[in-house]
Amino acid sequence: MPASTRLARTSRDSRTFRDSLTSFDSRTSPSTRTSRTRLRIALAALATLASATLTTLPSQAAEAAEAGQAGPAVSGHLTGALADGATWIADVPDDWNGTLLLFSHGFGPTVARDAPTDAVRTELLAQGYAMAGSSYDPNGSMWALNSAERDQFAALDAVTAQIGAPRRTLAVGQSMGGLVNAQIARDGGGRIDGALGQCGLVAGGTDLDNYQLDAEYTLARLLLPGQEVRLVRFGTSADASATADLLTKAVVAAQATPQGRARIALAAAFLNLPAWAPGKDRPAPTDWAGQQEQQYVWFAQGILGFVEGGRFAMEQSAGGNNSWNRGVDYTGLLAASQHAPQVHALYKTAGLDLRADLRTLTEGATITADPAAVRAAQRTSSAGQGLEVPLLDIHTTADNLVPVEQENRFAARVRASGDGALLRQAFIERQGHCTFTTAETVAALHALEHRVSTGHWDDAATPAALQRSATALGLGGAAYVPYTPARLSVGRDRPARSTGSTRSTQKSR
Repeated sequence: MPASTRLARTSRDSRTFRDSLTSFDSRTSPSTRTSRTRLRIALAALATLASATLTTLPSQAAEAAEAGQAGPAVSGHLTGALADGATWIADVPDDWNGTLLLFSHGFGPTVARDAPTDAVRTELLAQGYAMAGSSYDPNGSMWALNSAERDQFAALDAVTAQIGAPRRTLAVGQSMGGLVNAQIARDGGGRIDGALGQCGLVAGGTDLDNYQLDAEYTLARLLLPGQEVRLVRFGTSADASATADLLTKAVVAAQATPQGRARIALAAAFLNLPAWAPGKDRPAPTDWAGQQEQQYVWFAQGILGFVEGGRFAMEQSAGGNNSWNRGVDYTGLLAASQHAPQVHALYKTAGLDLRADLRTLTEGATITADPAAVRAAQRTSSAGQGLEVPLLDIHTTADNLVPVEQENRFAARVRASGDGALLRQAFIERQGHCTFTTAETVAALHALEHRVSTGHWDDAATPAALQRSATALGLGGAAYVPYTPARLSVGRDRPARSTGSTRSTQKSR
């Protein structure tokens, strides 16, 4: 690289470092933000500066920069590898508009992806966007939160070294990647200008495992009396699958009786499971039996297999069990659930004593967490402790895998950190996990760009504006609606102190 180019890049990155600190210091920082956060941002920016001064651009990028050419130095489909064995991909159009989208994929195989769907990629490439994303570390758990954020930033560096510096970088994340995306929005340190989350698991890994444990425990205790059922600390993926099969068969058998249906509804309430299934008309607000039938459809379709497989991956990642139910008051937990009226009505129809079942659950709750695993999950698999850039989250209203109520929990944490003005959330009236149309995704991206460009949300992220924008695109319709998520049923924030040995199984008595 010519010295003049290297000097110009170093000067630019020096300004980035200085401006990021100036921007941070000029904000009215809430009292809850600690000096540790300030240090983290400063160090991240300093690391970016150091990396820039020590790394040379490929000759193609340098030549393009010197010649003042428009468009990327390199275009097409690009691939590469990172130091930990992760891979990255990028797709760059010849007529690049200068915006790079950094996509964080969801739970599953650690394979690099740079867009939520092929259709979205095609449309965004046509609009001039470049896209990139990493696989995360392929040598560990599919719950790859130990490496995901690091690998995404490394992929960003690798891609920009080839195509040149973007005018703007926006993070996009889906499902588990929505949690990664929220972390990137918190930790960007000047590398990210804004973020778009889709169906994000933004309440974090421990909340997820805890409310899922409540549902699994309820099914085991009430539907499988006298049986030992392993609920946590799975030694192998086969152990997790065996528990999923056992619980699913118990649910299928229980659906045949009013008593079984009432208890399934109780477990569904703790799972935050929507009462609106795919291919079905949404039940009326007081059609309790119809709601339970559609919750059962989710169970019958195999949701517990996903739950238990995810738990095994989480335990691999965290180094142990990060969920617990010792000390949980199941009477209080149900009382706070939006599904409580349904459960009360079905128990009454079945002639069951709901108070007795809730007392049984509370008295039998003995599962404790591994403290080190709780700390590991808090460190790697949580978000909401602050935002550094604008974040727009979109979510379907009947998400069976990442309940929309997670957005409620996340927003409360962002507000508590003093960054509520940076967050907007929008909702799509549809069943299923991440079932967005291309139009809904692109319209949300354009709304985020409005906020980044103008410094104001204005009405760009309102349901009406998003619906108009998405409909005008003609890319598959849209269903943005006014909606306020209910409270997430979790019922605890920190583990009860253990007074004895931990338990991995639950025996119903």
